[in-house]
Amino acid sequence: MGKLAGKTAIITGGNKGIGRGIVLAFVQSGCDLLISARNEQDLESMADEARSAAKHDLRIVTHAGDIGCHDNVTAMFAKFKDNFEQLDLLVNNAGAFNGGPLDQCSLEDWDHVIKTNLRGPFMCTQQAFQIMKPQGVGRIINVGSISATRVRHSSAPYSTSKFGLAGLTQVTALEGRDFGITCCGLQPGNIATERRTASASDADQEPMMSVHDIAEVALLMATLPPHVEMLDAVVLPSQQLYVGRG
Repeated sequence: MGKLAGKTAIITGGNKGIGRGIVLAFVQSGCDLLISARNEQDLESMADEARSAAKHDLRIVTHAGDIGCHDNVTAMFAKFKDNFEQLDLLVNNAGAFNGGPLDQCSLEDWDHVIKTNLRGPFMCTQQAFQIMKPQGVGRIINVGSISATRVRHSSAPYSTSKFGLAGLTQVTALEGRDFGITCCGLQPGNIATERRTASASDADQEPMMSVHDIAEVALLMATLPPHVEMLDAVVLPSQQLYVGRG
């Protein structure tokens, strides 16, 4: 039996990139889960891949919707409760990357990134608390970025959202303490996701680690004893600039 056998999880942005890697790592460890993303067709393909990767028959449910929309988040948690009796893990992974120079970044891009990267995790955390508090146990994993501490040019919406997510992680850990709820912050460096592999920008030619590498850290967080949390983990390629990056 896997380390997550008998556990249940919600993973947002679970159809590609880091989310896909975490989905596969979790199902290979025996976790039943709900996968959320915007694109329903991609989600169903991901669900099929997850079922094929699982070592045992697992319950895998999908929900298509915008994680920054309150009605969609409410519907996602309602669907989860229709299919599962408990919530052990919430992985807030869905993300958006729009940006540009500070004086040229559109308000639409700013709102889209903040809505996806910060408003969405906040709403999901609220809903998860309502389930986890009566249980007396639960873990939330927030997938942030090293941009939460080391910013780049043309990243105002993204970096700001990840700074905010780091704050939300600490508040969640604090307010969850008396209810057996832990919160872990995962801060990845450069990951060779589909988006970055296809990109020709200079930043995307830097040293990269695989999606599998970061998914293994998420799995470690998920399998820690209930009384232990990894509040802030920076994980990056050994050759990537971090201290002193510009």
